[in-house]
Amino acid sequence: MATKEYIETVGRRKTASARVRLSSAKSTSVMVNNKDAADYFPLPIMIDTIHAPFKTVGGAYAVTVIVKGGGHKAQADAIRHGIARALIEVDIAY
Repeated sequence: MATKEYIETVGRRKTASARVRLSSAKSTSVMVNNKDAADYFPLPIMIDTIHAPFKTVGGAYAVTVIVKGGGHKAQADAIRHGIARALIEVDIAY
């Protein structure tokens, strides 16, 4: 990410909406509503849903998310959508 400090995108799923900020880091970490993603989501499959875009791209990023609406499943899908959009912008920037 050459010129920007972070990339901000929005992901949506049904009634859930997630504002995602992605920045470079030494290791990947995801914070959701000021909590670690593992503490925010009750099921491990939801953590896998969030990390799915990173499996195809690779690299290490710090992700900060504000998510509202929907249930936990829809929120996880909205976060995945926002992360995927941000990673596309990172690819375009290079």
